[in-house]
Amino acid sequence: MNILLLGSGGREHALAWKLTQSPHCQQLYIAPGNAGTALCGTNINMSVTDFDTIKQFVLDKAIGMVIVGPEEPLVKGIVDVFRKDASLQHVAIIGPAQYGAQLEGSKAFAKKFMMRHNIPTAQYREFDASNYEEGIPYLQQHALPIVLKADGLAAGKGVLICQSHVEAIAEFELMLQQSKFGDASKKVVVEEFLDGIEMSVFVVTDGKNYVLLPEAKDYKRIGEGDSGLNTGGMGAVSPVPFADDVFMKKVIDRVVEPTVKGLEKENIDYKGFVFVGLIKVGDEPLVIEYNCRMGDPETEVVMPRLKTDLVELMLATANGTLDKITIEQDARVACTVMAVSGGYPGSYEKGFAISGLDSPVDADSLVFHAGTTTKDGEVVTNGGRVLCVTSYDESITGAVYKSKQVLKQIGYDGMYYRKDIGYEFE
Repeated sequence: MNILLLGSGGREHALAWKLTQSPHCQQLYIAPGNAGTALCGTNINMSVTDFDTIKQFVLDKAIGMVIVGPEEPLVKGIVDVFRKDASLQHVAIIGPAQYGAQLEGSKAFAKKFMMRHNIPTAQYREFDASNYEEGIPYLQQHALPIVLKADGLAAGKGVLICQSHVEAIAEFELMLQQSKFGDASKKVVVEEFLDGIEMSVFVVTDGKNYVLLPEAKDYKRIGEGDSGLNTGGMGAVSPVPFADDVFMKKVIDRVVEPTVKGLEKENIDYKGFVFVGLIKVGDEPLVIEYNCRMGDPETEVVMPRLKTDLVELMLATANGTLDKITIEQDARVACTVMAVSGGYPGSYEKGFAISGLDSPVDADSLVFHAGTTTKDGEVVTNGGRVLCVTSYDESITGAVYKSKQVLKQIGYDGMYYRKDIGYEFE
C-alpha cells in the first residue's frame, strides 16, 4: 500500500519510522516532511492545507491511505473533502471529520461535549463580544489563579494562567477586544485552575471501538524544574509512573469510554486519534483538553513503545474493526529529550548546520528530526524545536542519560536542551 503522511515535525518522523516497519507499507510519502522523514520515504513539497493538490497527488500516486499528522488540516475539513469526493472513496483517511475536529478546534465545543457526557473537567464559563461586560465582574470575583483559553487554534499559545484579577481582566480585554490571538480569541473560555500533575492518554477509535496506546507525560516549560515560558514540548516520558492500574481504570471508566460512547451517540464521524490531556488532582483524573491528533513530543516515546503494526492499526481504524486489534507494548521505558534553537520559544534564527548526526548511536537510542531541512547537501535547523533523541532503558533516569549522551555528540549554533526531563520521577 502507498501511504501519504501529512506534516513536518518530530511527530511525523516518529510516525514515518514506525510505518516503514510494516510489510504493508510499500511506498511512503511525507508532505512536506523534514530531513529526518527523508530517511524513511519521499518528501513532497506540498502544503498540508492545499486540499486540491493533495487530492491530485493521492490519485496520481495511487495512495491507499492518508494519515493526517497536525490539527490544522483536520479542523479545516480535509476528511470531509475525501468523504464527499467519489474519486477518493477508496482511500482510508485517518482523522475526524471537521465537526469532530472541533474537540480540538474549539475549547467551548470540547467543554460542552464533556458536560453532556459527564466527563470530569474544570468548571468554566465562555465569553464573547456579546457578553463581554458580564465577564469583568465574573473575573473580579473568581478564585486565583484564573485560566483564560482562546477558543480556537492558537499554535499552543492561547492558554494563559493569570495570578491576579488585574492581569486576568487585562488579558481578557486583549483577547476579546484587541484580538490578541486573532480569530482564535473571538471567544474565550474562563476556567478554574486545577492543581495537580499532568499526563497524556492516547486513544485510537473507529467511532465505536477503541484501543489505548502507551500513555506519556511531556514537559512544556523551557527551563529546568519546569520554569520559564511554555513551549511546544521539551521532552517526554513513557510509561508514566503514577498512572498505575487503579488510576488508569478511573481514566478508562470516567474519561475514555464516555468520550468514545459520546462520539458514537452523537454520530460524530471520528476515525483516528483522540489525545486526552489529563491532570491528576489528588487521585482523580480530570480532562484539561482534547486534541484530535497525536502529540509532539509524546509521539516520539509512544511509537517506540508500540509493538503493534501501525499500518494494520490504521486500517482497522478506517474499516471499523478496531475490536479485532490487540495493542502490544514494549515493557521498557522510553524517554525523549528535545533540542531547540537559541532564543526559542521567542524569536530565533534558522539555517545553522547540524553536526554529529552521523555519529554512531547506541541501539537503544533513536534520533527524530523536527525542525530540520536539507540545504546544499547538509542538514540545517529549520524551526524552534530542531530534533530529539529517544532512548530505551529499564528506568527513566537511565533512558534520559542515554539521550543526553547522544545529544552531546550533536551540535549547532545556539543548541539548547533541558537536562532534567523526568526529574520528578528520579
